[in-house]
Amino acid sequence: MREPVELRRQRILAAVESRGSARVADLAAELQVSVVTVRRDVEELAQEGRLRRGHGVVRSPLAAQDLPAARAPAPDGEVVAVVVPERHTYLYESLHGARSVLEAAGRRIALHIAPQVTGAERPLVERALADGAAGLLLAPRWRTRADEEGDYGWLALLDVPAVLMERRPRPGSALHAMDSVCSDHAHGVHLAVQHLVGLGHRRIVFATRDDSPTARTLRSACARIADAHPLVERWAWALCAPEAGHDGPYTAQETAELPALLREVGATAAVLHGDVDALMLVQRLADSGVRVPEDCSVVAYDDVVAGLGTPPLTAVAPPKADVGRAAAELLLQRLAAPRGGGGPVRRIELLPALSVRGSTRACAGAADRPE
Repeated sequence: MREPVELRRQRILAAVESRGSARVADLAAELQVSVVTVRRDVEELAQEGRLRRGHGVVRSPLAAQDLPAARAPAPDGEVVAVVVPERHTYLYESLHGARSVLEAAGRRIALHIAPQVTGAERPLVERALADGAAGLLLAPRWRTRADEEGDYGWLALLDVPAVLMERRPRPGSALHAMDSVCSDHAHGVHLAVQHLVGLGHRRIVFATRDDSPTARTLRSACARIADAHPLVERWAWALCAPEAGHDGPYTAQETAELPALLREVGATAAVLHGDVDALMLVQRLADSGVRVPEDCSVVAYDDVVAGLGTPPLTAVAPPKADVGRAAAELLLQRLAAPRGGGGPVRRIELLPALSVRGSTRACAGAADRPE
């Protein structure tokens, strides 16, 4: 799916604001779009007063050269490098949360966007350290378990404080003793299931992606919670998009078209990770004459754009910005402590919340069903 224009421009703004200035060619390479596209975006942003243009260079309106000396950028030893995957709106909210904490502490952010290829984070981290970064906030893409474990060795050898955002390494691994701040996604699934069961739904389809640690955590939580719930009669899991199944051995049911799977299971509700896939399911159901929420309730997981749908989607909202803030606060504690100090390793979990909107309602006949 092509990235929305406004999202791409927000990424340009984030990159320029974190660095003070950036070359147009570098932005095009990071965003994997043409230089012409970036120039067009920059022109629009400049007209809105959100950027300043130069010859091949883009500057923030608050660039260092336009500020009083007291607000000059921090020296290299005060720089924190942040590495996040490209085209990941969820983690960009975490980035902005971290930025608010770091800037208040006088730290400058060096933002690095990792392209969608295996192993992209390591050279970015090495570059950041060579440029003098004192600490790191990291959210590796880790599309597969093998990708994740392949990064354990070099991450465990980092000689500066580092905190993982929304990533929790496997227990007992070389990276187990690394600070991390995550959303408690199992609690998020629990909220979704309890909401639907409370509305009388007894048959539920869950769908997640196959390309992120969050998706893998959600899949495991869906199975555990649905299996254990005494009121869930039947459930099934599938990929949000059947074409995504090229990365693993999946059954025919797990790669089935979701409207067909809902019919097969007799499901009256679905929980999808994330918002865009949930919005598209609502459209696909409408095309086949299934109304949301009258015939099928839908819960999205992420709550980035879920509220913009028709109807607005009920959604589980992980505390995205708070994850970034907590990770930045933990990193600042490590940076302030003597080398090797700062107390025990911390694995912090923050609880998601449920926003109930127009895409869920009581299941037909639920009032007459015995509990």
